[in-house]
Amino acid sequence: MILTLVILAVSALFFAIGKIRSDVVAVCALILLMVFGILTPDEALSGFSNSVVIMMVGLFVVGGAIFQTGLAKMISGRIMKLAGDSELRLFLLVMVVTSAIGAFVSNTGTVALMLPIVVSLAAKGRINASRLLMPLAFASSLGGMLTLIGTPPNLVIQDVLTDAGYEPLSFFSFTPVGLICIAVGIIVLLPLSKLMLAKKGGGGEKGKAKAKSLEQLVSEYHLADNLSRYVVGQESSIKGMTIAELDVQNRYGLTVLEVRRETTRQKGLIKNVNQMLAGPRTVLNEGDIIYLTGEKDQAVRFAAEYGLAEPDKSHTGGEGQGGLDFYDIGIAEIVLLPTSRLVNRLLKESGFRAKYSINVVGIRRKGEYIMEDLADVRLHGGDVLLVQGTWANISRLSNEEENWVVLGQPLEEAAKVTLDYKAPLAACIMLLMIAMMVFDFIPVAPVTAVMIAAVLMVLTGCFRNVEAAYKTINWESVVLIAAMLPMSVALEKTGASAAISHSLVSGLGGYGPYVLLAGIYFTTSLLTMFISNTATAVLMSPIALTSAVESGLSPYPFLFAVALGASMCFASPFSTPPNALVMQAGRYTFMDYVKVGLPLQLIMGIVMVFVLPLLFPL
Repeated sequence: MILTLVILAVSALFFAIGKIRSDVVAVCALILLMVFGILTPDEALSGFSNSVVIMMVGLFVVGGAIFQTGLAKMISGRIMKLAGDSELRLFLLVMVVTSAIGAFVSNTGTVALMLPIVVSLAAKGRINASRLLMPLAFASSLGGMLTLIGTPPNLVIQDVLTDAGYEPLSFFSFTPVGLICIAVGIIVLLPLSKLMLAKKGGGGEKGKAKAKSLEQLVSEYHLADNLSRYVVGQESSIKGMTIAELDVQNRYGLTVLEVRRETTRQKGLIKNVNQMLAGPRTVLNEGDIIYLTGEKDQAVRFAAEYGLAEPDKSHTGGEGQGGLDFYDIGIAEIVLLPTSRLVNRLLKESGFRAKYSINVVGIRRKGEYIMEDLADVRLHGGDVLLVQGTWANISRLSNEEENWVVLGQPLEEAAKVTLDYKAPLAACIMLLMIAMMVFDFIPVAPVTAVMIAAVLMVLTGCFRNVEAAYKTINWESVVLIAAMLPMSVALEKTGASAAISHSLVSGLGGYGPYVLLAGIYFTTSLLTMFISNTATAVLMSPIALTSAVESGLSPYPFLFAVALGASMCFASPFSTPPNALVMQAGRYTFMDYVKVGLPLQLIMGIVMVFVLPLLFPL
């Protein structure tokens, strides 16, 4: 028992110092528990197969899909309309909306759903995301106290009461307690988060040259000014022709930027968009959308001669960067070096198309922009070329750094591009997951619901590829929780948790009901920092019930104290999965949770010690 407590104390010390990554500390503690024979290998590794950990992995994927499809941006846009320009109103909306969802969905699921939305909200409102993410995690736990199903400890004390022959709690018995918790949380977090978290993050951005965004490039090169889009119709004479056969550059002075092919299934719900670079051999089919740049009157003449029509609203596009969308195809700038093999050569001799499948759509030279007759432009050292191609092909240009330098990180830009045509599908999958988690008549466990949703997000194309889905998983948080969960097994196996709880509660019993109530609350709260809240509730509920009965008091306030103490744990990142989920996104350290979470945890406990006897008389 002593050795287990020493390992726990040393781990907590390293967490607080923050010099070593938290997941590494947790794994080292786990190894020590195995080396000293406190845990068997099966017990030590059980955390990696725990349903909570698997659920976290799935929820990272679901949250990534919500972000990748632009659904988070759409929802955050609606919330921003309600918040206006007020940071206070935005903070309150995040707290209230998250708490409301947390009343019916697990706190882990609530945070995973809200995390991408809140990040988008912070970006839109020009607020540091760290200002909102820790309150988001705490609000999910606060909301869990609103209903019977909000958090597992609520169900644990319900079982203990009914097994002991007491009247069971109703679905909304927790609501008054939950509302008070949310009010206290908002009052405490509003100043604390502003003081302690406002400066978090962003420290590594100083001194770095920021690459231009896609919107800035489109605007700078005026790509959208003379953009035209036409659909190849059933009667169009252009069907079956190649781009080379059209010869639009010489005949009309137009440039074909891209050809887009769309397919729609399941009554418009599942939509796929295939963007193709307009190469000489690209064959045009019925339904293809041609993107052209050049004089509008020439584009109109071209469309009239070939029987082309403007696309209707059923077609994707036109709502991106100035009417352009970048799903498969992107744009970037490259700078020609003075020593480049291309200097003094005509652009048509450069080999960009043949070697890299890349188009050059604009040239910036000494502040001037060359956008027409590019093929016959002689290249100079220092020219900035705006290139267009698939994101992978643009990224390949970095392999020839002796000839040019690619500005920015094309693959990072590609990751930022939202597949907005998949947003309705992502929304349906998300709602399906929530329904499976909320409604008891659907015989699916929460972890199964999350896994189904995660796989559907990948299979239906809400990510560019499977690798993109894997990249959304925050492995540090996953390993941290998985390695810390067996610590509760060690504490229970060695009798440390039982010894702590019994000694504290028995020692306080003679000082009156309020002191006993406070002892139960804070003992539960302390244990939850190192043991899962469900395990703590299971351990402490019988002790609380026995203590109340032996003292001739009602067990209800004491069992509520257990549920609250187990759920209201904010002082460490690994006390609850939601705290761990936001740790990396908010760039928090262990001490950030202590600075913000510990005062909230203490104030919540003091308030509840006096409130619970008023709601449930002793």
